[in-house]
Amino acid sequence: MHYANDIKNRLRKIEGQARGVLGLMEAEKDCRDVVNQLSAIRSAADKALAYIVALNLLECMQQGGDAGNDSSVIVKEAVNLLVKSR
Repeated sequence: MHYANDIKNRLRKIEGQARGVLGLMEAEKDCRDVVNQLSAIRSAADKALAYIVALNLLECMQQGGDAGNDSSVIVKEAVNLLVKSR
């Protein structure tokens, strides 16, 4: 599967946020600041995951439709990926 630059950039941003959290911890900043940043990382990761699953679903639906595969099976697999990520 091809991953577009925008999703790679999202992951680079998450990587930078994680380094920022480590910096907060090393500077012994308030736990609320650390928790807020960790929450932002989790939210960004969830959005990236949903984006990747959605793109994969579209790609599979297009390929599956060409091959005559049942689209309900493809959708169920996508839903399972999302559920598994939680």
